[in-house]
Amino acid sequence: MTTLRHILRGLAWLILACLLPALAQAEELKVATWNLNWLTLRTQDAAHLPADVKPRAPEDFDRLAHYADQLNADVIAIQEVDGWDAAARLFPRDRYSIHMTRDHVVQRVGIVVRRGLRYDRNPDVVAIDANPAEHLRSGADLTLHLAAGDLRVLAVHLKTGCQDKPLARSTRRPCVQLREQIEPLQAWIADRQQEGVPFLVLGDFNRRMERPDQFIVALRKAAPLLRATEGRSSPCWGNEAFIDHILAGGAARDWIVPGSLRVMTYREQGPEWPDRLSDHCPVSVRLAIPDGLPAATASPSVASPTEAVQP
Repeated sequence: MTTLRHILRGLAWLILACLLPALAQAEELKVATWNLNWLTLRTQDAAHLPADVKPRAPEDFDRLAHYADQLNADVIAIQEVDGWDAAARLFPRDRYSIHMTRDHVVQRVGIVVRRGLRYDRNPDVVAIDANPAEHLRSGADLTLHLAAGDLRVLAVHLKTGCQDKPLARSTRRPCVQLREQIEPLQAWIADRQQEGVPFLVLGDFNRRMERPDQFIVALRKAAPLLRATEGRSSPCWGNEAFIDHILAGGAARDWIVPGSLRVMTYREQGPEWPDRLSDHCPVSVRLAIPDGLPAATASPSVASPTEAVQP
């Protein structure tokens, strides 16, 4: 029996030694979405800025930059950001590359990518701005070039005001506009499905999608989608339904690490802080990328003590 135990133990170590190179190659990519609530460098009396929007003080930018550093994500979809300069106050140039849509609005959409990750910019998905006269937002579209192949990423900020109303029957203007945004999203998703490329659609959807919500049902007609926020509620400023979502399609559905959904909450509390920081919290997941990323570009994805998620 002793000899047999030694043989089995030796086999176990041999199997582990064979597996170690493969395990060492397995790297993770942390992706997040963060609506930054009218992040701008303009003064309060600037044109195109609503009277009730109060620009941040320098110390508020410092706090947000600290949270961005603590988030430590590799790819971040950002919303309500007034251009590259405002985003760079949170995501320093030496660490991140910033891609913004070309929309002529204050609340722009963008994607922030950690330096070292290669990507190509795709044309803005302008069809999501179903009615330009209403100053809706285009989608920011990138193709990340990973060791395992390409990953397409679309960041969105959809029409507000129809978070839980029935889409099919409502005649309310916000619901009509949100309904009009479904078709261009379906088209983008269907194109990625046809190409066979893994993809993510993430951002502020301004829509609660708990089953059997018509919005997510409609998107899933274009392709099978995994919604990372499904069955969860957000601890951001109290327990609430998610309207910021991360959807994965194609092979990316299998890349999301189970249980990796996180919401980074703010230490500051009180009625003034949603305006000084943001009324949204960063939402993130980790992706287990097959074959890993090059060692120079991969980064650890350790959950912050302020990150949590409610069942």
